[in-house]
Amino acid sequence: MYLNGEGTAQDYAQALKWLRLAAAQGLARAQCNLGVMHHNGNGTPQDYVQAFQWYRLAADQGEADAQYCLGVMHHNGMGVPKQYAQAIKWFRLAANQGHARAQGNLGVMHANGEGTHRNYKQALKWFRLAADQGYSRAQGNLGMMYEDGKGTAQDDEEAVKWYRLAADQGDKRAQCNLASMFALGKVWPRNHEEAVEFYRLSAEKAHVSAK
Repeated sequence: MYLNGEGTAQDYAQALKWLRLAAAQGLARAQCNLGVMHHNGNGTPQDYVQAFQWYRLAADQGEADAQYCLGVMHHNGMGVPKQYAQAIKWFRLAANQGHARAQGNLGVMHANGEGTHRNYKQALKWFRLAADQGYSRAQGNLGMMYEDGKGTAQDDEEAVKWYRLAADQGDKRAQCNLASMFALGKVWPRNHEEAVEFYRLSAEKAHVSAK
């Protein structure tokens, strides 16, 4: 509550105090939140090594958010050397618990062949699981898979469906891709007004292709 300013003024020092007390007693959620504070530099200097250590303690107890965060740190080389195989391990553990962002990231790694053989069918599977939970990035990625016919039959109507779901949540890449579908007349007759509208929404979020 101190961390989020719920029922009181936001106070990172108080949040750290209480999270440390709970984390020291082995509470996984507190350990994970303490990792987030070190990760983001909230009330303490940013320290990826400390963040990693707290995430690991929580992840070893099965905390899905912490497993996801460990995957991110291994993938990006934050606090540890970049290791795609370890990233996949932790993303998969979180994904198997239904963690949408972990599912989405696992899809990206399979699509790009990072730490594993490129496998579009596996990518499609994980994108769909995350997209069905409303995760906009995965919805946009699923749209791209249908537009390009990767891991599935090419289907512009399905692509548009997923692009729109992501675009309506403000995903700038999906907005740009949806604009292109309007501009090219992929599903309907060409509609430059709609294309301009979605390109503008994307460009306002600094998407270079949309600009």
